[in-house]
Amino acid sequence: MIETQRFPLVQGFRTAFLLAGGLFLSFCSSRADVRLPAIFGDHMVLQQEAKLPVWGWATPGEKIKVMLGAANVETIADPGGSWRVELPPLPSGAPPQTLVVAGMNTLRFDDVLVGDVWLASGQSNMEFGIDSDIRGVETVAKADEPQIRLFVVPKRSALEPQTEIGAPAEKASAIGAVLDDTLVGKWQICTPKTLACDDNFTRRGVRPGPGFSAVSYYFGREIHHSTGRPVGLIGCYVGGSSAQSWVSLSTLEKNPLLHHYAADCQNMKADLPRSIAAYPKLLADYETASARWELEIGGSFKDAIDAWKVASAKAKATGQPLPPQPKPSRPKPNPPIPSHGNGHHPTALFNGMLAPVIPYAIKGVIWYQGESNHGFGKEYAVLFPKLIEDWRTQWNQGDFPFLFVQLPGSSPTKKPVQTPAEGSWPWVRDAQLNALSLPATGMAVTIDIGDPDDVHPHDKYDVGLRLARVARSVVYEEKIVATGPLYKTMTVEGNRVRISFRDIGRGLAIGSPPWTSTGIVPPTPSKLTGFGIAGADRKWFWAQAKIEGDTVVVWSDEVASPVAVRYGWADNPSCDLYNKDGLPASPFRTDDWDDSSSGLIFPAAPAK
Repeated sequence: MIETQRFPLVQGFRTAFLLAGGLFLSFCSSRADVRLPAIFGDHMVLQQEAKLPVWGWATPGEKIKVMLGAANVETIADPGGSWRVELPPLPSGAPPQTLVVAGMNTLRFDDVLVGDVWLASGQSNMEFGIDSDIRGVETVAKADEPQIRLFVVPKRSALEPQTEIGAPAEKASAIGAVLDDTLVGKWQICTPKTLACDDNFTRRGVRPGPGFSAVSYYFGREIHHSTGRPVGLIGCYVGGSSAQSWVSLSTLEKNPLLHHYAADCQNMKADLPRSIAAYPKLLADYETASARWELEIGGSFKDAIDAWKVASAKAKATGQPLPPQPKPSRPKPNPPIPSHGNGHHPTALFNGMLAPVIPYAIKGVIWYQGESNHGFGKEYAVLFPKLIEDWRTQWNQGDFPFLFVQLPGSSPTKKPVQTPAEGSWPWVRDAQLNALSLPATGMAVTIDIGDPDDVHPHDKYDVGLRLARVARSVVYEEKIVATGPLYKTMTVEGNRVRISFRDIGRGLAIGSPPWTSTGIVPPTPSKLTGFGIAGADRKWFWAQAKIEGDTVVVWSDEVASPVAVRYGWADNPSCDLYNKDGLPASPFRTDDWDDSSSGLIFPAAPAK
């Protein structure tokens, strides 16, 4: 392994480019070695009962032989040095395997399990580490699970699809970030140590996240225990990321409502050479200005700051106004490194993190994302299904299962809710609910286990367990209740509306959440809340509601002739409709109105 050095900022950028060039020449001179992407390694899990793509690089024209079990497949590296084979499916229950790839050199991967591989992706609530979960300490202590294997894709943004997993050399060198070879980019046997310590990068000695994805682990553990199969979990997530960053450029280009994202991506690509060319001078100018400031002002400024701190402390102690802080401060911050995108830039994470994993055979995907798109929920109704279709197209593995978490309750604005026509999160939940129209999809409802004061609820056990219930039903065809009640139909009966549901399990019930942020689970309420009703004038009122058999009847004295009902339509709604199996009903709406006050319209397309 080549270690990335830490560079002083003055020469770091120039040296990084020279190093990158040297690495490239070194790589070219050793092209005779057969290589595979990092997703292949000791302790990996191969997807059972599926065709198994194996691919890599070698000298152009080199003969490559790939051996796994009884399979023995040969191919020739193409003129660009790339090669790929497809191995026949391995049966369920196959013993551990050894994968051998031979050309001018031989690679051997041992302790290869055959089971189910699940890709876990999304933003921070999927990235949320096991150490921060409310059950994290006890979970980690019991995490000796040799049949569960973990792989973390290092965080990486790119403007073009990448073929290998890792950080761009120029970025890693310039900011002093290094890959931690022991924790990321390789398959790990699940142990207390590997579960708790899998962070993506070490940045200046500070770890950005505590452990492997809690949602993913709880999901995988439940699948392993319920099926008896080995489980491989690929963590591919970035906190704060937007959905458009996880979609390919070709998909964004094809859809008129998403084309503005494709234009943004193309503009970034066009601007990158200029930014790279300008960066050394901007950096040198900053360093010169900073050095001059230190020489001419720094000493006296430090003395002035020390005196100001003393004076401020005295002012606070005596209740007097604070004195003004001395100026000038340092020169403006050093210029940003030329951008290869980030978690909000279109295609950046698809290119940098997902593309290098494709087409590794998987069972399916679990997804927890949407918070960063909450301002454009109506757009998400188009973007999210396109993302699902895009990934299935890219993998060329058919309609593999795509299971996702519907956003929980949260109060990002902290504003009191007046009517069931407010907030931005309900539109994202509605888009997620509607995505169930795609084949082989499933949704875990978590509206009841959010935190009004924290966008990162600390109960990830129930999230993972609910996702696993969906998988056990939708994917593994167990005869279990997979989800809470989902809206089916409505019937107007005078001044009342009767709502019927599917997935009611043993019947409808009023219930309470299994967890709250206060640690106190409230008693079961005596009546339903969270329902709203409106007439043809589209004026919404909170309503009364009661369970009658397998239906819910909704009414309000304010609405004589109702035409629409909403449930859980707020950022952090009061929701207590469950089935008797303890699973909450999804928020829903019976109308198709575009509330003009929502502001959730598509961003304007760039002018041509």
